[in-house]
Amino acid sequence: MTTKLQRYKVWDLTTRIFHWINAASVLSLIIVGILILNTKHLGIEGEAKVLLKIIHAYIGYIFVINLGWRFIWAFIGNHYAKWRQFLPTGNNYLHSLKTYSRNLYSGVRQQYLGHNPIARLVISIFFILLSIQATTGLIIAGTDLYYPPFGNYFAEWVTEGNQDLLNELKPGDKSHVIESAYEEMRIFRKPIITIHVYGFYTICVLILLHIIGVIVTEVKEKNGLISAMFTGEKVLDESPVDEKKHR
Repeated sequence: MTTKLQRYKVWDLTTRIFHWINAASVLSLIIVGILILNTKHLGIEGEAKVLLKIIHAYIGYIFVINLGWRFIWAFIGNHYAKWRQFLPTGNNYLHSLKTYSRNLYSGVRQQYLGHNPIARLVISIFFILLSIQATTGLIIAGTDLYYPPFGNYFAEWVTEGNQDLLNELKPGDKSHVIESAYEEMRIFRKPIITIHVYGFYTICVLILLHIIGVIVTEVKEKNGLISAMFTGEKVLDESPVDEKKHR
């Protein structure tokens, strides 16, 4: 018996570009972040350490702009790019999650055009964590390097608005700060650093779970999930669960 395959347009070009830029920037941020966290062990200090932070910040800007555009695209993109297609919301979501989980455990295959219920939950957590990392990262860039968008605020804080000190202020150089103001800024910064670091570890774990989930879904559902993020199309041999919404 010949199985009839059906092609479906799912991920638009913008969504696919976001995915790969996000993947590349997050991976790069992780690599540079690991180096920054281990500068003492690696013997990295002074200008070399500042350079690492600058590289981290510039990659971070790419990450933030890309993430911000994805938030906008969730309002104006195609059907599968919109918020309601990947947030764990809606009257039937909990029922769909229970059904999908039960069928996954029992080996009953369900094919989805968009994200399956478990993927929607994971992706939503991803977006929350990425947003937290973006926000805390921008603040840290301001405290460490005096970079936008908050850099001017922190520069004025540590110099108490002294124009002569501001003119000479450089990242990593404490010779042009007012010590008491600088220490106050560092106290403010400490919990933000903690959130950023723990967010980093959490995202690393979530990335691993994401990769495992993609592989399991590809094997279980046989829906071309991986290739779809390159081509934008899924090729299915059954009617997808969410086909009715697609139409």
